[in-house]
Amino acid sequence: MSGFSASDHEWMAQALRLAQCGQATCDPNPRVGCVLVKDGVCVGEAWHARAGDPHAEILALRAAGSAASGATAYVTLEPCSHYGRTPPCADALIEAGIARVVTGATDPNPRVSGRGLDRLREAGVAVTEGLMAAQSERLNPGFFRRMRAGLPYVRAKLAASLDGRTATASGESRWITSAAARRDVHRQRALSSAIVTGVDTVTADDPQLTVRDWDEAFLPPRRIVLDSQLRMSPDAALLADEQGVVVIHGGVMPAREPDLVRAGAELWQVPLTEEGHVSPVAVLEALAGAEINEVWVEAGPRLVGAWIQAGVVDELIVYLAPHLMGHEGNPMLTLTGLDTMDDRMQLETLDVRQVGDDLRLTLRVGEREED
Repeated sequence: MSGFSASDHEWMAQALRLAQCGQATCDPNPRVGCVLVKDGVCVGEAWHARAGDPHAEILALRAAGSAASGATAYVTLEPCSHYGRTPPCADALIEAGIARVVTGATDPNPRVSGRGLDRLREAGVAVTEGLMAAQSERLNPGFFRRMRAGLPYVRAKLAASLDGRTATASGESRWITSAAARRDVHRQRALSSAIVTGVDTVTADDPQLTVRDWDEAFLPPRRIVLDSQLRMSPDAALLADEQGVVVIHGGVMPAREPDLVRAGAELWQVPLTEEGHVSPVAVLEALAGAEINEVWVEAGPRLVGAWIQAGVVDELIVYLAPHLMGHEGNPMLTLTGLDTMDDRMQLETLDVRQVGDDLRLTLRVGEREED
């Protein structure tokens, strides 16, 4: 982008790297990094680690001390201008005597958007905005989606053999992918705000949906079960620990309801679709209302297929194992109405890499309209 020097790009790239340090801990806040530079030397740097703790700008100012006066601040996201869990960062930058602020993306939060930059300019701080803004937004897809459209960002995980099977004809499914791929799934869980599954998966596999094989700090993702008629057993493994489970239903309240509540389930009601399933959009609106930014879906082929066809899945994360399981095995997805070549759902390949013996494909399903 014109108006920015090579060193501007280098320091903002450093701020983006710092922002990644909080990727598993700062929910529901965005991932933000800040670097303070004076006379070509970094005098303070930091990232936002946890909601309620000081923001990246405040920690960088503390690290710099008096050296912050006259420095340039590189911040991946527009400094806040309002009192939330913490005081405004724009005011702190002004009080510290920062001479110039270079920002990445403009904050999509309506309470902030543009106001932080205006406050800095009014105080005489030189402001240049938009440097590597796309990278900052890609680092925070859920926060941007929630602020703009009132929905979280959704990734759906699939694991299959090379011929697209998730189980053999006899129903065997452990283990399709390698240990390395399974560790990678735990990493993806740790980076997510919530894990969504369906009651059929809970009944068939009795999963824990916890994060294991992950040594770095993280916030345990909320575990969400979609269960339109409250068929989930109160003895499910999901209810055997203290982490908590949200069961989203459609208002059908059988005798099992009090048993689920006593077992520790939190029940949310949303509207049902014409087919009698909980509405995907209503589920995501409820999750966004609970400040959930990024959703990781681990469910069966019908639920994932239905969510794809409802247009609410942003990315597919597909783990392909280098073996064949035969045409009689269970399919990776259940999709209806794709009768001709013109009906195909086009995907965009974002990333392909080897994880252990398997391939991991990251695919964009499609762009949803945003308000």
